[in-house]
Amino acid sequence: MAAELKAAGGVSSHEVTAARGMTVNIAVRRVFNVFKLRIGIVIAFTALAGIAVTPGAALPAWQVCVLGLAVLVSSASAGAFNQYYERDLDRRMTRTRRRPFVTGAFRAGRGWLALIAAMVAVSTLAAALALNPWAALYTFLGAFFYAIVYTVWLKRRTWLNIVIGGLAGSFAVLAGAAAVTPTLGAVPLLLALVLFLWTPSHFWCLAIAYHKDYAAAGVPMLPVVVGDARAARIILFNTVLLVAASLAPVWYGMGGIYLGGAVLGGAYFLKKNVELVRQPDAATAMRCFHASLAQLSFLLTAAMVDAAIAA
Repeated sequence: MAAELKAAGGVSSHEVTAARGMTVNIAVRRVFNVFKLRIGIVIAFTALAGIAVTPGAALPAWQVCVLGLAVLVSSASAGAFNQYYERDLDRRMTRTRRRPFVTGAFRAGRGWLALIAAMVAVSTLAAALALNPWAALYTFLGAFFYAIVYTVWLKRRTWLNIVIGGLAGSFAVLAGAAAVTPTLGAVPLLLALVLFLWTPSHFWCLAIAYHKDYAAAGVPMLPVVVGDARAARIILFNTVLLVAASLAPVWYGMGGIYLGGAVLGGAYFLKKNVELVRQPDAATAMRCFHASLAQLSFLLTAAMVDAAIAA
């Protein structure tokens, strides 16, 4: 864009600089999009929470950074593979038809598959060398479950796709815990269960909001299979289990700060779930979707602060 303006003549240096800035911004947005870095950052944060709540000797800062980056890169590789593999589905959906592989901004080819494989290998190796084989295994399994189990094996076949695929987030917690000690304790295992239960509630809300998209693409998400009203009731039931599981770590040593975060976040998410049952439309579903993000943020932040104060 900047080169075209310069070649056209009569354009100020300020306009050329602004055009270059716009080009960079577009490129950054495309990278964030294709690697799903927003969700990758959440997953890396989840791994750090796994470190925080696991009893044991404190890890050096460099090891914490290596694990966080390894989980982020591993997650990013899975996100890129998801978009690469699903570009045919993405063309049929309003929400995803502007993704880079669909628009042609990024051209699908073997180079992308090589890059994705290299990212998985490097992130797994980094976790193994800097920490231990168990942390590396869980880092790898998080990417494997999202890219292969969820994207390739399950998404187009069954409404259980996101239920089983939800293990991808659970493995991030386990990677963090295993970085401290390969022997997993009750609290990180319970947090892994929380992530497992959180993912369906989180994603099914989005699936209600974009019911027509998934139906048009032929993807058997729960609302497409059973209808929005019944899906909303199932989401509420699952969220009750989620909130109950999020309270369980208190019986295994987590303190008042954690309890406060779990109660506040859980109550807010349940409130939005009840609203969705009463009015299972797209707008209410999106509010419920955002409430799920708030609930997880409250919970993980409270867990990390609670563990830091107790240390």
